[in-house]
Amino acid sequence: MKLINIGFGNMVSASRVIAIVSPESAPIKRIIQDVRDRGQLIDATYGRRTRAVVIMDSGHVLLSAIQPETVAGRMSGRNDTDIGGEAENE
Repeated sequence: MKLINIGFGNMVSASRVIAIVSPESAPIKRIIQDVRDRGQLIDATYGRRTRAVVIMDSGHVLLSAIQPETVAGRMSGRNDTDIGGEAENE
């Protein structure tokens, strides 16, 4: 089982991830609100701005403070701890 770091030491199973998306669009914002109402939202941002939304096969949705490209790079095995000049602790 491969685990992906989604920021601040939080890990998810790569085999359970369906999608990694940006939180900017209205449909994704609706998904986040619906999942929050169902009690299946996991906020792993530690109070920082949400930059990636990870949708799991269990119906859970995770919020991450790192860019979607960074999470996807970690999933594919590339060493992208600082993609696009962005540091995790910013």
